[in-house]
Amino acid sequence: MSTQGPLFWHNNARIAQLAREHRLPSLSGEPNAAEAGALLFYGPNVFEGCRRAVRYVDRILKGAKPAELPVEQPTKIVLMINLKTAKAIGLTIPQSLLLRADEVIQ
Repeated sequence: MSTQGPLFWHNNARIAQLAREHRLPSLSGEPNAAEAGALLFYGPNVFEGCRRAVRYVDRILKGAKPAELPVEQPTKIVLMINLKTAKAIGLTIPQSLLLRADEVIQ
């Protein structure tokens, strides 16, 4: 299950709890999901996106035309793995994946 948006942001802990109870792996696009108990978070670095947005606003306030600004895409995709959740649902995460993770929650 992949989730993203305000409804999921505010209910990540409950969603993660239900997934664990039913022994389902859960993946989310919300950065707080893995800390809340989801198995994985995989998505752009939210803080970097906010920094980029601030730079865009600054350029617009200084007179740049929004239509002339380049479209940017995230440059950093973050992978967080929650090992507590993996253990709770009986899943073994391969070492090769753990080594690629930006953060592993013990």
